[in-house]
Formats: sequence, structure tokens, C-alpha cells
Amino acid sequence: MSSIKKVALGGQGLIVPVQGLGCMGMSQIAGNDIYGKADDITSIATIHRSLELGGNFLDTADLYGPLHNERLVARAIKGNRDAYIIATKFGFEIDGKGDLTWKINGQPSYVKKAVERSLQNLGTDYIDLYYLHRLDPDTPVEETVGAMANLVKEGKVKYIGLSEVSAATIKKAHAVHPLTAIQTEYSLFERGAEEAGIMEALQEMGIGFVAYSPLSRGFLNGQIKSPEDFPENDFRRTIPRFQGENFYKNLELVNAIQAMAGAKGITASQLALAWVMAKGAISIPGTKRIKYIEENIAAAAVSLNEAEMQQLEQIVPLGVSTGERYDESGMRMINQ
Repeated sequence: MSSIKKVALGGQGLIVPVQGLGCMGMSQIAGNDIYGKADDITSIATIHRSLELGGNFLDTADLYGPLHNERLVARAIKGNRDAYIIATKFGFEIDGKGDLTWKINGQPSYVKKAVERSLQNLGTDYIDLYYLHRLDPDTPVEETVGAMANLVKEGKVKYIGLSEVSAATIKKAHAVHPLTAIQTEYSLFERGAEEAGIMEALQEMGIGFVAYSPLSRGFLNGQIKSPEDFPENDFRRTIPRFQGENFYKNLELVNAIQAMAGAKGITASQLALAWVMAKGAISIPGTKRIKYIEENIAAAAVSLNEAEMQQLEQIVPLGVSTGERYDESGMRMINQ
């Protein structure tokens, strides 16, 4: 097993590898492929290879599928549950038939229903880290977190977190029950968490930061050269960042990152991941292929000196516009 570095995520006692595995791309969302077609057998082999390399921190959610992804993770970890650290999320309401309503539900009664379903899907009696996926605008965060705190008391959940919330929301929630982690999109192309003062607030409160899409949904690996390279049913086609003028402007930035990575003898993906980790975040790049899990985990051993960090920040300066990271409806679900 690789000796991938392990660190404390937040101040509540959870220890994780500096890089986890985002499992979202191994499922569809409401009939749409996330990053091209997925295959369960290959996905499970990728999870097993990640564990062999020390990458035992898996990130899933009931939304992915919906429900398929948690069940897939259950198959992968069966008979070896305690070797893994499992994070899952709830909040996108799923009805009794297993269909998404696209409403965000953070009501205490739904928290109870959602956790029982996730425990069953994952084939486990505890979840290591349980996140509210998006803030419910109609339910005070204190009520949702109060219900999540009860799950900790009952032993169903070890640690709790929130995803895509503002610094003000984090402070309110943390006062009800200590948060272990906040999960937000963060990469060289998406630095809103810095601009909004979220990372600073987390440091002050001793809460960990988990960066999803640290490769800007695969764009930073340098293999997508035109908007047509995204598979037909791929949800990235709906994202303004990857459309029209934005796409080609961002491609120039990727080319500059690739050139820098080549000079260092690593891939553009490894450079981008090393930057995220150097910023103090736990990165959870998603993949469903063994080749990429090996490449991504190798990035945990890459160190960047101050000059290299500055060079990257000159290529993609804080505040540079790369286009919105979701379409309008997706942006409305982010608590800013």
C-alpha cells in the first residue's frame, strides 16, 4: 500500500488521506451521463485500486443515480467496510419511488429518512462523514444541523459537514454542532471559496476544506480541445465555462498549465491537484478508470515551491473570469 500522506480533516478527529476519490462520475444523474459512459465493473476495480494506493476516502451522494452510486460503493466495500472512510450527502429530495423531485429538503424529518436510506444503500451501520448537499432555503440551517447532530449521538454518523454554503451559514451551523468539513468546488479555475472569505473562515473555526472538481470537471487534464469533445449526453455541455468564447479562452490557460507541467515532468492534472493540496484543501478528483486513479494519487507526492505557486497564480490569477460553473438553476442552489 502506498504511503499517501494522511492529515486531520477539521478539528473533530477525522484523519483522511490528502486526496480522496470522487465517485460521482461512476453514475448518471436523472438519466444524464456525468462524464461520459460508466461501467460498474471498471468503477469497482478503480475503487479497489485506490485503496491499494492508500486512497481510502470515498465521496458519494444519494443524488448520484439517484441511489445507484451509494449501492455501487456498497458492492465495492463489501466485506472490507472498515478499511474505507465513506462520505455521502443528502438534501436533493428523493421521493419514495427513488425519483428526484429537484427540491432541496433540509427538514429534520427528511434528514432521518435520508440517512436510513443511505445506510441501507451503502450496506453499513455508520457513515463516516455526512454532508448536507445544498442549503434548503426554506429550513433554517440550525434545524437541519440539529437533526444531523442527533445522528452523531445515535452513532449513525461520525462527523458532519455542509456543501456549497457561505461563511455566515457555516458560522451559524458550527454553533449548533461542530462541523468537520465544508465541501465546495475549488480548482485553478474556481476560486470563489477564497474570494468569498470561506477558506479564511474555515481556518479560524478549525473546519476542514474538501475541494470537489479540483480538475475543473476534467478540463484541466488537457485532453478536451473543443466543446464537441464532450460526449453528447454529458452534463458539461450545459456549463457556461465550457461554452463558446469562454471555452477557447480557458483552453489557452490549460495550454499554459500543460506547458508548465511538462517542464516539471508531470501531467497537467498532477500539477493542478498539487496546487489544490498546497492550498490546504483535501482534493477529491473523480475518475472511473484505474489509469487516472494512479496518475491522480501520484500527484499527492508532488511538491510545489513558492516560485511555482506564483507562476500558476500568474497563469490563472485570483478573480480572473472563467465563466459560471453551473447553469442558472445550478447557480441558484449555491448559498452565497
